Formats: sequence, structure tokens, C-alpha cells
Amino acid sequence: MSWVSEGSGLRPEAAPTWLKPLLDNAGDVQRAYRRRVPPELYAMVTAERRQLGAPPPGRDAAVLVLFSGPPDSPSGGVPDDVDLLVTVRASTLRHHAGQAAFPGGRADPGDHSPVQTALREANEETGVDVDRLHPLATLERLFIPPSGFHVVPVLAYSPDPGSVAVVDEAETAIVARVPLRAFINPENRIMVYRNGAGRRYAGPAFLLNEMLVWGFTGQVISALLDVAGWAQPWNTDDVRELEQAMALVGHEDGYGEVRS
Repeated sequence: MSWVSEGSGLRPEAAPTWLKPLLDNAGDVQRAYRRRVPPELYAMVTAERRQLGAPPPGRDAAVLVLFSGPPDSPSGGVPDDVDLLVTVRASTLRHHAGQAAFPGGRADPGDHSPVQTALREANEETGVDVDRLHPLATLERLFIPPSGFHVVPVLAYSPDPGSVAVVDEAETAIVARVPLRAFINPENRIMVYRNGAGRRYAGPAFLLNEMLVWGFTGQVISALLDVAGWAQPWNTDDVRELEQAMALVGHEDGYGEVRS
């Protein structure tokens, strides 16, 4: 293990009321994640993870799942101006090039917890001021092939994280605070599979204005929406091949708008 503690630095009491449904059900995220992974694919991933055993040195990683928005909600539901911090990885990277992702990365030897790893990496990638953020909870670690990382998502909240931007163009192509309503909107949801893998390996994805959020990140966001009770019925029969779906990115309509 690279970390001394997986739960240090957490402040769940800092969560706003509208985020409590997610926080209260954070332990169900892995189960919801597994429901959306095609059974054959999950079986292969599980077998590979068991073969590797404990994370080898240098294969621990953490990502920051940062929600920003007002501390109060007059309606009791999710405020319209809540957003989620997402990046798009540079197309030149060795693993997961060009994919939308949460900011994060591998643990450094000096990192004592997933929280420290996630905050450090998020600052290095997006310039976010970590002193404005409140880490709330760590989710169960998830295995990501083919990179072989064991990733701990760290849920965090900020009433105002300040400005964010691409820090290193060699690592990151886009940094965006995406309105949560864009992920909730069923018109932005599709299923995506890689060319050659076949439709039965399709997983949940989000077709947004600047990016297609699919793969690990799409699976995690889908699971978060499910366990928080934010998900709306959507057409899981809308299955697209990855390149076909990527070709639809860049429409001029904004986040959260209906796409035809």
C-alpha cells in the first residue's frame, strides 16, 4: 500500500443538504457501478484484478470527484448551478489518451492518503485552490484496465472552488466545471462501445458540448446519479460506437440542452 490511511482528511459534516443523498449512499456506488458494467467485461476485469492481487508498487491512484454549488437549496433538490469538475486528457498520453476524466493520478511516495493524492493531482492538473475544498468521503477502490491502476474516488465539495484551467497541455486538453444538470439530462445520455468490442460491451456515456464522458468516468458518474436518486429514465437502447459518438462532440448547443 502506498497510503498510511485511506480515510484521513475527510470532513463529511461540510456536505450541503442536497449532497447528503449521495454521501449517505456512498457505500453503494461500487454496486451501482457493477450493475452498469457488462457481465462479461466485469468478469474479465475481476479475474485480472484477482491475478494481480494487492496493488503493486506505483499502481495506487486517486481521483477527485468535486461538486461545487450553493450550500442551501430552497427547493430541497439539487440546485441548477451545481457543477462537477471534469478534464479531458491530452491525446498524446500513453494511457486513456483523449478521454474525459476526473482530475487525479497515481500516489506519490509522500502521499499519506487518497485525499492527499487526489488534492495534489487536482491542483497540478487544474490549478484548483485545494484550501477551498472539503473532502467528504472516499469510495471503494476500483480497478482500471489496461493501465492496471487501483483507483480510489474521493468525493469533495466546495461552495466556490474559484477558477480552474489547463496547467500542463502535455497532460490535459480541457478543464471544465460541467453543470450537474447536463449529466442528469436524459437527452445527453447514450451507451458507447469500442469498435471491435461489440455492442454487448457498451457502457453508459454522456454526450456533452465539449466532450464525450465514457469508460471509467462515465461508469462512475452513472453510478453516482443512481445511488443519489438523481438519475432520470433514459434510453439505454441508444447504443453508439465510440468513434461515431465522438464525431457528435462539438455541437454548438450548451450543456444540458436537448440533442437530436
